[in-house]
Amino acid sequence: MDTLTRRRFLVASGVVGATALAAGAAAYRLDDLLATAGERDPQARVLVLVTLYGGNDGLNTVIPYADPAYHDARPDLAYPAEEVKRLDDEVGLNPALSGLHRLHGEGRLAVVRGVGYPKPDRSHFRSMDIWQTAQPERPGSTGWLGRWLDRAGGDPRLAVSFEPALPPLLAGERGAGASVPVTGRTSAKGLPESALAAFAAAAPDESPARARAAACFADLRSVDTMIRQVRDAAAAEEPADDAETPAATATGGASTPLDAQLDLVAQCVEAGVSTRVFSVSLGGFDTHADEKQLQQVLLGQVDRALTRFADRMARTDAGRRVVVAVHSEFGRRVRANASDGTDHGTASDVLLLGTAVRGGQYGEPPSLTDLDDGDLKFSTDFRDVYATLLERVLDTDPGEVLAGWRGRLTGVL
Repeated sequence: MDTLTRRRFLVASGVVGATALAAGAAAYRLDDLLATAGERDPQARVLVLVTLYGGNDGLNTVIPYADPAYHDARPDLAYPAEEVKRLDDEVGLNPALSGLHRLHGEGRLAVVRGVGYPKPDRSHFRSMDIWQTAQPERPGSTGWLGRWLDRAGGDPRLAVSFEPALPPLLAGERGAGASVPVTGRTSAKGLPESALAAFAAAAPDESPARARAAACFADLRSVDTMIRQVRDAAAAEEPADDAETPAATATGGASTPLDAQLDLVAQCVEAGVSTRVFSVSLGGFDTHADEKQLQQVLLGQVDRALTRFADRMARTDAGRRVVVAVHSEFGRRVRANASDGTDHGTASDVLLLGTAVRGGQYGEPPSLTDLDDGDLKFSTDFRDVYATLLERVLDTDPGEVLAGWRGRLTGVL
């Protein structure tokens, strides 16, 4: 990608910081993302990173139903054995995760147990900073996938977020990935089309800052148009009675933000675009009160979106090279609080799914009696997971991205 084109893309994608501010004012249409169809090596794997913001309760996601300590610590929050989707005689999945339970039985879901880092931090902001930068020792200024992007050539189309804002994990030293929000954007009501068009039009003799603002607004409008066109085209190609790909997957028949993000990821993968990393997310997991029902609803949304996506990916050669990783910034305390919820904790589980994954359980399950000030002790460093994804999915030496880190997960990919 030439310098001018790259600068245009950075402006269009909404990347913030010095790189974007130095970019030229000319608009770059984001449908060029889909114009890269066929450019990716057909043998290259693709990483889809799913972040569950808020600190998902790992003990009520992967449930140690046979452990008396689990029931003693959570008398009102614990699930009885007969409700759990069993993985073995010790642990099972939340009742809402029936689709992921099926994927585990088919060998397409891996559960990595007890994932965390030394000296855990229970702050949402600091813990998410640690997970996104992969630098637990000190605050970092670049994301782990941003550093990968720097080494992969810096083309922002290689790493795309379909979230409302660019996550720090895609920010590198010399550039950043692209942010393409697909939900939650609306234009001001009552403004005629002519006024919106005028906002997006360049004017003679205007300042560079205003020219950049006009270009960005023009690209926001083109993104909305592109997304509608992509969705309309995809809908037209799908049979109306396709039982394997339901149009509505969430509770009450309504699509969720995670559904929308993963739908667009699927369309990009099937088109063979050059993107190697996609970032998507779902929030709401900070369950300090009345946790059981709320978390089950959220996990049901995650289950339906991920299962639908995994089944869709399994139908094509390109899709079978996709690896999905699901994580949250921390787990919750072992013992329930007085509000039928759980407070910020430490170690939790990471889920990996896809045809390229060897299903099963990996890592040591955490002890519910040998605790660190009431919290689970981690047994798998999260950088082991990242290093495995970098090496086996993104074909990169993890040491160059993770400051020489040598740990790996064995056999999962």
